[in-house]
Amino acid sequence: MKSLKFGILSFLIVLLLMPIGHALMVINEILMKDSKLLGAGLIGVLGAALLIMGIIKNKNRAVASILGLLAGILIWTGWVEFSFVWIADKLHIAPYMENGKVATKPEYLVMLSSIGLLGTLGLFYAFSRTHCTLIVWFQKVFRYKDQLVQKSYIEKPLAIVTFMETIIIIWSFYILLLLVYDQDIFGDRHPATYIVAYGSLIWSAFLIANLLRIQKFDYAIRYAIPTVVIFWNFIEVAGRWGWFKEIWVHPKEHWIEIITMTAIFSGVLIYYFKNTSTKQPINQ
Repeated sequence: MKSLKFGILSFLIVLLLMPIGHALMVINEILMKDSKLLGAGLIGVLGAALLIMGIIKNKNRAVASILGLLAGILIWTGWVEFSFVWIADKLHIAPYMENGKVATKPEYLVMLSSIGLLGTLGLFYAFSRTHCTLIVWFQKVFRYKDQLVQKSYIEKPLAIVTFMETIIIIWSFYILLLLVYDQDIFGDRHPATYIVAYGSLIWSAFLIANLLRIQKFDYAIRYAIPTVVIFWNFIEVAGRWGWFKEIWVHPKEHWIEIITMTAIFSGVLIYYFKNTSTKQPINQ
């Protein structure tokens, strides 16, 4: 029962952060307007402060993991996404339009240019010692994992691990979706996009099954990040196909729903900290 509770709690925490992060970006643009880059900078500063707090709280592994997650969402939203907004505005890049509606915002068209940097960073992690299940699997398949054993290994603070996991996974799947959406490559109605959408749904179901068996909350949080982001691929594509209205893209019109999601998110966090032990030895 503990693993089931931890799995559900961690999945809800990360899942609710996805639309909240989207909404935060739009709210900053609405409220700050011409000063939106200043607002974005402050969002990132808040994320950096939470990251530092998480590093300080490293002995409390669950708190460190949650603070690393929050830091990743805030820094991605404030510093990373708005850096692309800044360049798109600076270069007067037009959005990609379909049927008279914005299909892809200018900042995401700019983001696709970061694919080379992402690939470079991916090589670093692919040939580094890591606890990432996917990378470890890759290392074992290509039979070079044993060659990466180091004479000494310094365990990174959990907040840093969770923070980088959040950034890299969100970035990777943004790039994947932008690639399949691109009309010069595939397009959002191409079979490749259907494969990404339904493949992500099936993959996330497998990950959820594993998540519900995890006995430690901090590890469940870190496992929930790829689980939710991969599941969110299906949500993103379904929204692109017009199956539903993405209320987090229109928080001004759906402020009640956004406030409700934020309240639920806060409630889940409070429930966890009141009903579970967070002081556990670091062995995952």
